[in-house]
Amino acid sequence: MSNILLSAIYIYPVKSLTGIPLQSWPVTETGLKFDRQWMLIDKENQFLSQRRLPRMALIKTALTENELVLTAPDMEELRLELNPTKGEIIRSTIWHDQVDTLAVSPEADKWFNRFLGISCRLVYQPESVIRPVNPQFAKSSDKAALSDGFPFLLISENSLTALNKAMNLELSMSRFRPNLVVSGCGSYAEDTWREISIGAIGFRLPKPCSRCSVPTIDPETAQTGKEPLTTLNRLRKSENKVYFGQNALHDNIGMLSVGDQVTIKRTGINQPHL
Repeated sequence: MSNILLSAIYIYPVKSLTGIPLQSWPVTETGLKFDRQWMLIDKENQFLSQRRLPRMALIKTALTENELVLTAPDMEELRLELNPTKGEIIRSTIWHDQVDTLAVSPEADKWFNRFLGISCRLVYQPESVIRPVNPQFAKSSDKAALSDGFPFLLISENSLTALNKAMNLELSMSRFRPNLVVSGCGSYAEDTWREISIGAIGFRLPKPCSRCSVPTIDPETAQTGKEPLTTLNRLRKSENKVYFGQNALHDNIGMLSVGDQVTIKRTGINQPHL
């Protein structure tokens, strides 16, 4: 177990848009800094994702010192401030949660409306807004930004290798949208991990990640296919859901860097139970 390392870090500043690979990045109370700090909502203030709009996969994100930069095919670049403080307060819905968010700008809304062909708004979660994690799996102090439910998703490189071998394909890790990728462990070793540390940060892994249709979307073309859900349905199905990767919660803030040592502190029975 001593050679398990953090091999990749990703953030997704706008929920369901393209992620950004990083070599080193700060961890805040809600997870990786700026991860899922923005999202798109429809006219009913419900969050939007690639599940409904696969074309969102074509919008790329980047960060400068002061700006979030968005680009998309045949669209001019959109630049937004990193820490907006003014805007209409909108009660946005993510699954069963309602979160107070700020409307970013009419210009941003027009940009997304034009590219996605749907009436939508871009909103931002201020740092002052607290969104607790489901207490069934978390401590009362655990917080999240605008992710589906947990601050982190962790996957091992060899789990993807095993899945690709079973499919006879070479799907990229980007299909599965992890925050943390680890190397040096066996395939699906993370299924048994309950408490780990990465560098100086402790993590709990309370729940495996059930997968929706998003991994079937090619991030380069936004076209959908049958894999990996067909193979996951055969190999990784439990209680009518399919699983790949582990949701994670962090115990403290700090910095993560590619190459950090991963230490397994506590294990348990396989989750999911296959």
